[in-house]
Amino acid sequence: MNDPRLRKLAQVIVNYSVALRKGDVVTIKSDPVAGPLVVELYRAAIEAGAHPHVRMAPDELAEVFYKCAQDHQLEFVSPLAMYEVEHIDATIGLWAEVNTKALTNVDAGKQAKASAARTPLSMRFMERAAKKELRWTGTLYPTNASAQDAGMSLAEYEDFVFGAGHLEKADPVAEWKQIAARQEKVVELLNGKKRLHLQAANGTDLRMSLEGRKWINCCGKENFPDGEVFTTPVEDSVEGVIAYSFPAVHGGRECDGIRLRFEKGRCVEATAEKGQDFLTKMIDQDEGARRCGEFAIGTNYNIREYTKNTLFDEKIGGTVHLALGMAYGETGGVNKSGLHWDMVCDMRKGGTISVDGKRVYEGGKFVEIEL
Repeated sequence: MNDPRLRKLAQVIVNYSVALRKGDVVTIKSDPVAGPLVVELYRAAIEAGAHPHVRMAPDELAEVFYKCAQDHQLEFVSPLAMYEVEHIDATIGLWAEVNTKALTNVDAGKQAKASAARTPLSMRFMERAAKKELRWTGTLYPTNASAQDAGMSLAEYEDFVFGAGHLEKADPVAEWKQIAARQEKVVELLNGKKRLHLQAANGTDLRMSLEGRKWINCCGKENFPDGEVFTTPVEDSVEGVIAYSFPAVHGGRECDGIRLRFEKGRCVEATAEKGQDFLTKMIDQDEGARRCGEFAIGTNYNIREYTKNTLFDEKIGGTVHLALGMAYGETGGVNKSGLHWDMVCDMRKGGTISVDGKRVYEGGKFVEIEL
């Protein structure tokens, strides 16, 4: 794909999202299918004076690993990977899948074991990120596989992906700075509030404490495209039920019709109409996997439809997502887990959010803030 929007995307990622500086060591990771975007990212990183290190590996390696690895290999944490996390200044990851269903039939127990083993790696990564020692972003390269999942042609999907990132604008960075300013009003509204009550037409009725927690404005830095505000519930405070509106995709597997029930912050009941075994094994991988690591509100109203890709689905304007597992330290959350699984609930048909007894969100929009 020789698309001029790729160069514009690379410029936004390098100069805005991770804001590379002279001397920065940055890794660029991708499947080879995204080669055209990798080249543009590499070019932009060199122009910024950084030291890019490109690592391209085919997606098939994950299937080989899960089907062939023995227990000692599943539980291995590479010292090279840990060294990288400790020493890089920035990393750019590309999601570029050739076959989004490649891991459908692998052993869910193996996936859970490997995920749990990588907890120290992921926690150290997030610790450095929370301290602003490490900058990171992830973005998507449109492929036929992802387009098929979304029910679109490749050309249609490219327009969807680049439109979600406002790359049709003459100056996308200026647009994202404006988005940041609008979303900051939401953050100001929510910071300092103690209790949140979430209700949706699908039976969702959930309460949580946010006391002492910080809301984060996501405006094209860690993810691109972006569009959400998020925090972490107090670990033992979540009570009630949440039902998810769309299939939840994780680790190449899909679960649908998920319903979770919480008591004292812990998920005590988890059911799925599809993928029950995978859901159970993933949330049983470690002690923290049954607790909430994130609560977020999607604010990207350029994204209107579900496409089976979490990068976009969790940003849909008018939705929320409650993630199981690892918390982000910058919010004040402390939950540790090898899992972080975002699942999306649609609020556009009658959903409400109240904070400290006041309704601030209804039908997919904030009552007093225009996004």
